[in-house]
Amino acid sequence: MIPALREQFNKNFTQKKYEDFLKDLDSKHPGAIEFRIAETPVFIPKDFTNKMLGACETIIDFIKDPAFKKLTDRAVPRGENVPGENDHPHCIAFDFGICENKNGELEPQLIEMQGFPSLFGFQVYYPQIIEKYYNIPADYSNYLNGYNADTYLQFLRDIILGNHNPENVILLEIKPHEQKTRIDFYCTQDYLKIPIVCLTELIQEGKKLFYKKDEKKIEVKRIYNRVIFDELTQLKEKLGNIVDITQPLDVEWIPHPNWFYRISKFTLPFINHPYVPETFFLNEVKQSPGDLENFVLKPLFSFAGQGVIIDVTKEDIEKVADPENWILQRKVKYADVIKTPNTPAKAEIRIFYFWKDNMERPVAVTNLARLSKGKMIGVRYNADKDWVGGSVCYFEK
Repeated sequence: MIPALREQFNKNFTQKKYEDFLKDLDSKHPGAIEFRIAETPVFIPKDFTNKMLGACETIIDFIKDPAFKKLTDRAVPRGENVPGENDHPHCIAFDFGICENKNGELEPQLIEMQGFPSLFGFQVYYPQIIEKYYNIPADYSNYLNGYNADTYLQFLRDIILGNHNPENVILLEIKPHEQKTRIDFYCTQDYLKIPIVCLTELIQEGKKLFYKKDEKKIEVKRIYNRVIFDELTQLKEKLGNIVDITQPLDVEWIPHPNWFYRISKFTLPFINHPYVPETFFLNEVKQSPGDLENFVLKPLFSFAGQGVIIDVTKEDIEKVADPENWILQRKVKYADVIKTPNTPAKAEIRIFYFWKDNMERPVAVTNLARLSKGKMIGVRYNADKDWVGGSVCYFEK
């Protein structure tokens, strides 16, 4: 996005340097990075950053509105409403595409958002390795609002640990060591010293939960939740006799599971902003738009792009049995904005916001980026392509 920096980076790039970088990156936890790492970071000018943050702040105003919870009650599926929901999410991630508007100008467009963790640990470690191999200008940072690695990690500790000892705070996931994002779990454990616990390892006694370490039973007082309930619903039978984590329990949740649903694609139809694509609940669409080719059809409760229909037809809409659980969203045009040695790449930026209990509103802290040359962002659309995959943005200060 910044021609001089892009030209300089590409000029200095070598395949050997990239391979050395990947080898170094993998050395912390060998074999744990299962997703592709892109050849380049993304450099973002200040005005573009401000546009993204402006859209985020507008959405946060809506989340803070007293009516927000009532409007989003339907988002939480029956049987998955977990007791003990707190007043606000402890983290929010906003995904923006770098898009091209009708005038050919670059602008951000919000694709999705989630009241759920992202790669909060890995995105500390990964940029530190990048900076060993590539020259990042001093007036650019992967952090926002003046944060750096140390202050960011302190913020993360404050949110996840609260007032508890690390041994009483667990990172909870389903089969964590089989997840594609496990490198983030390991980095989080390195930084925060909290145990990684599989849902199948939880022990319940009354309303209390425990896990075992060296045959010693340790109480769980706080859960850093990485369980996606949609995945849990699909896997429950295979997991056997597990603790029902939707029941009232004497634990604190970070973030509380209900926020995963409240702040999601479900929230988009309520937002009116130039950098948020026009979005409708399908059951509220009385007549298909005349320009249906300019919309995408998305299920509310599926993830990683599953179920999305890009080239929508009236027949696709008519086939939907539960239209209240689908949205129709105006298409955006991703810009071929990242020059590479061959075809240019598209990019998506995820902004991380953290929200401590004593804060009036959350604050933007850092990011991740994803590069793509396929029809959609995601591994399955970018097989056998180069200069694609996970990355990070460096923002002009």
